Amino acid sequence: MKSDKSLVLIGMMGSGKSTIGFLLSKKINLEFVDVDNYIENKEGMKIREIFEIKGEEYFRKTELKNSLKILDKKKTVISLGGGAFVNEDIRKKVLSNHISIWLNWSSSTIKKRIINSKKRPLAINISEKKINKMIIERSKKYTLANYKIDCENLSKNEIVMKIKNFYENC
Repeated sequence: MKSDKSLVLIGMMGSGKSTIGFLLSKKINLEFVDVDNYIENKEGMKIREIFEIKGEEYFRKTELKNSLKILDKKKTVISLGGGAFVNEDIRKKVLSNHISIWLNWSSSTIKKRIINSKKRPLAINISEKKINKMIIERSKKYTLANYKIDCENLSKNEIVMKIKNFYENC
């Protein structure tokens, strides 16, 4: 690898950013930071609880502050939260300083993975229409990533190897 840039995984909730990021970090021997886990540890509560107790606005401010801090790291695999790349400040920092990979899945796969998930506050009691709208809106921002992987028919290992190849050729 020639670059000291970090590798940032973006995509919808349920796209596998945490799982793929962890596996990738082991494969290329870099530190792995999952921003949502980092926030949970710092706040002492789950993301769902932060939304319930302190609200989405508080979470987004916390996400912004912590994402920007984590994005100062070099040579790290970073998994952003599903909505983080929608934030212009986070997106600008990712695009100017790092290599971003969009883990893209079909809407039906994402919906199956997240619908009524107690772990995902924005997916609790949400209609299919609203999930579709969220996927469409966020995808408009995700298309700005450096690379896109259509993950639908790939194994975890195949996804990891594709990203490893992108990273090693940057």
